[in-house]
Amino acid sequence: METNITRPTLILNKSICLQNIERMAEKARKHQLRFRPHFKTHQSIDVGRWFRSTGVESITVSSVQMARYFASDGWKDITIAFPFNIPETDELSKLSTLGRINILVDNRDTVLSVGTKLMGTVGVYIKIRTDYFRTGVSWSENKKIHEIIRTIEKHKNLSFLGFLTHSGHTYQARSKNEIQQMHFDTLGKLNRLKEQFIHAYPNLELSIGDTPSCSVSDFFEGIDEIRPGNFVFYDLMQHQLHACSIDDIALSMHCPVVSKQKARSEIVVYGGAVHFSKEWIRNTDGKELYGRVRIRHNDEGTKLLPSTSYLCCLTQEHGVIRLSQAAFQHVQPGDIVEIIPVHACLTAHAMGRYITLQGEVMEMMPRF
Repeated sequence: METNITRPTLILNKSICLQNIERMAEKARKHQLRFRPHFKTHQSIDVGRWFRSTGVESITVSSVQMARYFASDGWKDITIAFPFNIPETDELSKLSTLGRINILVDNRDTVLSVGTKLMGTVGVYIKIRTDYFRTGVSWSENKKIHEIIRTIEKHKNLSFLGFLTHSGHTYQARSKNEIQQMHFDTLGKLNRLKEQFIHAYPNLELSIGDTPSCSVSDFFEGIDEIRPGNFVFYDLMQHQLHACSIDDIALSMHCPVVSKQKARSEIVVYGGAVHFSKEWIRNTDGKELYGRVRIRHNDEGTKLLPSTSYLCCLTQEHGVIRLSQAAFQHVQPGDIVEIIPVHACLTAHAMGRYITLQGEVMEMMPRF
């Protein structure tokens, strides 16, 4: 594989990816949850088909464009888990005639604008905010939630489905226990909210979606579906959160070495911010880390270096890797190094395609 690489190349370990999919699918089956994986991480029809073999029929996407892309491959039950973008109502209307499409709202204005312009029926989840302050109605704002539901019911082409949340604050957790605490807090708030509405809406559903909670928890009381996405590949961010092991990470970027700087014990690779994004975490020394590094070590295959030998700086096309003196001796210009990304979702989006270890090219959703 490495002899064929001439530029930054995103390599996908299909075997690990399939293990990740089956593990999460089995957890959903165990807890009798609908498994509606978020496809924004892989954005690939080919990877999407791997989910079908585990019985997945319902998916999550992050845009109308992505919904259209996966609908073209026969997916008929799609939730667009992003506050609905009113200017795309005409496109939503077309999609609504092809299968079951669900949207997210957190205000009456969106409902009023969309509800009168649809050709088919669209399911509606109300986005609920527990502790992640980005979008959504606070779980305690019963009056506002009532108003949104009543507005939905006034439109024959809209169907109220229930409450959906994304506990994005788990990405700031510092331990597995802290993730669990955040998860339990979210479940408690959602179930208390459900109690206020279940008598009037007996089919009301609760949907959650963050990868850290879905990976580490085995408690889903009151929940009807899970929508994790990053788990399909995992990454260094999830590893630092203890949501996965380093061996669960299915993606790595393979980059050619273009320069050695002996005085600084650094190598420069062809692979920069346009390939990785500029997401970072801290290594064990408290330094900004943009990727973990594997190098070929004599005839022993590749070796994962400690986090103190790491991708330390990114510019547009350049990546700077700081190495120990021992590791520095093993790398020469023209060699290929493997770099595990901090955030798989953004790295995959930046690259636009994968190559499996078997050399199979897998294209992602077109950008425009």
